[in-house]
Amino acid sequence: MKVRVREIRLSLEEDESRLPLLIASRLEINVRHIKHWKLVRKAVDARRRSIYFSYTIDIELAEGITIASQLLTQPGISLLEDQPTAQLMSGSNRLAVAPLIVGAGPAGLFAALLLARHGYRPIVIEQGQDVDQRVQAVERFWSGGVLDRCSNTQFGEGGAGTFSDGKLTTRIGDQRVDYVLRTFAEFGADPEIMYVKKPHVGTDRIRQVVKNIRREVIRLGGEFYFSARMTDILVEQKQLKSIIINNEAEISCEVLVLAVGNSAREVYHLLHRKGVSLIPKAFALGVRVEHPQHLIDRIQYGQYAGHPRLPVADYQLTYQDRPTGRSLYTFCMCPGGRVIASSSAPGEVVVNGMSYFSRDSGLANSAMVVTVHPEDWENDPLGGVHLQQQLEQKAYAMGGENYHAPAQYLHDFMAYQASGNLNNSMASYRPGVTGVNLWQLLPQEIAEVMRRGLLHWDKKAPGFISEEAVMTGVETRTSAPLRIERDQTMNAVSMEGIYPCGEGAGYAGGIVSAAVDGLKVAEKIISQYERPNFMPLINNHQVQRGSQLPNEERNTLPNT
Repeated sequence: MKVRVREIRLSLEEDESRLPLLIASRLEINVRHIKHWKLVRKAVDARRRSIYFSYTIDIELAEGITIASQLLTQPGISLLEDQPTAQLMSGSNRLAVAPLIVGAGPAGLFAALLLARHGYRPIVIEQGQDVDQRVQAVERFWSGGVLDRCSNTQFGEGGAGTFSDGKLTTRIGDQRVDYVLRTFAEFGADPEIMYVKKPHVGTDRIRQVVKNIRREVIRLGGEFYFSARMTDILVEQKQLKSIIINNEAEISCEVLVLAVGNSAREVYHLLHRKGVSLIPKAFALGVRVEHPQHLIDRIQYGQYAGHPRLPVADYQLTYQDRPTGRSLYTFCMCPGGRVIASSSAPGEVVVNGMSYFSRDSGLANSAMVVTVHPEDWENDPLGGVHLQQQLEQKAYAMGGENYHAPAQYLHDFMAYQASGNLNNSMASYRPGVTGVNLWQLLPQEIAEVMRRGLLHWDKKAPGFISEEAVMTGVETRTSAPLRIERDQTMNAVSMEGIYPCGEGAGYAGGIVSAAVDGLKVAEKIISQYERPNFMPLINNHQVQRGSQLPNEERNTLPNT
């Protein structure tokens, strides 16, 4: 018999070795009758005066042992039944060339992994560099160097999530989530991601996970090409025929997975010119707000702040603004992290948050953003993109036209007054910040919603409006500002052979949901096409200058 038991509590001073005893007591059995137990969920419960760890645990009882039937009527106790594994069957349509995946973020990597595990030997092309070279390029930019517009915090192996907290939380109730978490653990993430309530990998560890997934895809016959930017799509009678790489190499293509990420503005414009249906969608914009981590710990944990068994605290705050109908909310909160420069084009400043696995910077930051809607840009499919660019270019100008970010003390923002010198502030953004009045950067209505929401939050979390807190702008890349419309077969509705997926296509909002969407697209491709017989090399006769780098892990195509 297998049973799931929820809401098993331990105090901060109790050891987890007591869990079997507590489970046995709850189920009214002898602890020796528990054959096996496994953590399913662990969370910190800070809703009461006393703080507890709350556990959900699956147990397997020894043969012949059962529990009283009336216990199964109690909340928190339920029987577990083995779920049959669905077999993914190949389709009958023939493929003459390998499935091509544009983008090596979570959606592209998980689509590639599933296709490779089923023998489809996919080819992944990515306009940015492999993760090791990409990290070097980003560090140079943060140190005051030149922005690489093709390989930065938005573009390159691993996608934007490579420079983040590596959060693996999601609200989607999809069975594929477990597959994603297991895969992350299999390829190098801490196994605790399988059971903690708010799992994260950390930007340092996610880089190794990404490389290990790439190596597995290659081991199974797939290929990766970096510094390979898709610059055109060739179609005949709404049927995909080929794509152009770096304005030079033409690659025949029957199945194209578009997993480009939500910053792929050149791809959006290309699709728009080609007549692919794009639907404007709501997103959110605002700033990053940064506090001392010990302040957030105190707000969340009270007298228990600093306890060695407690993780650094996070928060999630929302506010519904009645006068405007807009929402203010925190997003992608990074405990123990820092604010980072996330520009992907010259003359634009964008901010994001990042933390390492240890979350030990002493600083807490979060996006603080307000919803905007297609009506704000008259439902133009590319209107949201233009709004993002306008604000990012304005932030660049206000910061000093050197990629310094405009910033302001939170209490100055509340008083409508500019901040002066921020050199001694806690602002962690590199290459630096410039003191400004963010009321001159943000649209007036957005700023007013933000101020009203902050007053509301400070009542719920006294101390949030701290004199030390800093706001840094501008945060615009919370999600895609449009959706690439697709039908039930996952094809773009206006072009056969293109499979949009992930955040950039408007069907996901985070690492896990993007990975899940990549799996869905891969499953659809497998169900439609038979396993191919071709050699996987990427049309070698067409790409004479393609060079194989050491250990055969990465290729580079010509860059023009």
